[in-house]
Amino acid sequence: MSLSGGEVSVAIVNYGVGNLLSIYTGLERVGAEPKIVDEIGEAEELDAVVFPGVGAFKPAMGKLEKSKELTSRMLEEKPVLGICLGMQLLYERSEEGCEPGEYLRGFGAFHGTVRRITGPVKVPQMGWNTLRVVKPECPILEGIPNGAYVYYANSYAAAPSDETCATTFYGIEFSAVSWRENVFGTQFHPEKSGIWGLRVLRNFVECAWRWCRR
Repeated sequence: MSLSGGEVSVAIVNYGVGNLLSIYTGLERVGAEPKIVDEIGEAEELDAVVFPGVGAFKPAMGKLEKSKELTSRMLEEKPVLGICLGMQLLYERSEEGCEPGEYLRGFGAFHGTVRRITGPVKVPQMGWNTLRVVKPECPILEGIPNGAYVYYANSYAAAPSDETCATTFYGIEFSAVSWRENVFGTQFHPEKSGIWGLRVLRNFVECAWRWCRR
């Protein structure tokens, strides 16, 4: 498939996190027509949705919960990509910002709990690490080789589950890419991950193109 540009409109949801412009530029480079939206309702008329990536779980979820029913419907009806924190919001729950034994609820598109990285490593993980592809049939991993380097900036992650398509090891093994039907998540930042990150974004845009033209 060859996208000439602008065939797929993508909402980048601004819920008070950083890195929006990098994602915007990355999506433009792979042929999408991105738009930064301040309210999830603004995404209804667009083809796909991206939940970005640098910030804390509680304030981000707090803003999205104001439109929880609408956000949940988007997760059923549109191609969605969660990046880093955006991926974590798609899990059932997170321990970030909680007392021991307590959790904050996510949207539950993926099964599992987001936990702080442990082990003899420096937290947060900042920099490049490798992917171990476990489900090469995942649409956004098309053309991504096992062992590809991608860029991380994370203190939390979810353990591998049935939705996991690729993992990374940093103190613990965690889900680097997750997928359920129309919903995708990358714990790494594709917009900062060079050629392989751009390939992931392009794959997502192509998935959205196919989804919208079923």
